[in-house]
Amino acid sequence: MRDLYELSNDTSGKYSVPVLWDKKTKTIVNNESSEIILMFNSAFNKFAKNAKLDLNPASLIAAQKAIDDWTYEGINNGVYKCGFATTQEAYDGAIRNLFGSLDKLEALLSDGRKFLTGKTFTLSDIRLFATLVRFDEVYVVYFKTDKKRISDYEHIFRYC
Repeated sequence: MRDLYELSNDTSGKYSVPVLWDKKTKTIVNNESSEIILMFNSAFNKFAKNAKLDLNPASLIAAQKAIDDWTYEGINNGVYKCGFATTQEAYDGAIRNLFGSLDKLEALLSDGRKFLTGKTFTLSDIRLFATLVRFDEVYVVYFKTDKKRISDYEHIFRYC
């Protein structure tokens, strides 16, 4: 990754992933996952086999934003706040927030809904699934988020 950043003349020393790389111009187009996923939803439709598929429908943007705001902060980023906490106090706060958010998600999914916004699979589902699917095997082990596993949550486990 460092080589790609340096090739792009970005030498700040913070090399993050994911990266959307332009092979022709040899530059980083974007390195923010929430923006890249939006680009993948429509920017490459001329290459897509199912260009009409829209995982960010206008009718659900507000519902997705409401869900994304707390799931990103509490779960997607929450696991990293636990894993990279530099004090016990920071870890304790992060772990409370993470499991409070997981409990909120469990309650949301308890109505039997198939997806976060109800009946429609959206970008919000993709964003959250990426963290949930790694939770038990990666975050519990390496970030000590071992208060409960995703497999211990009936509705979140069903959702996964």
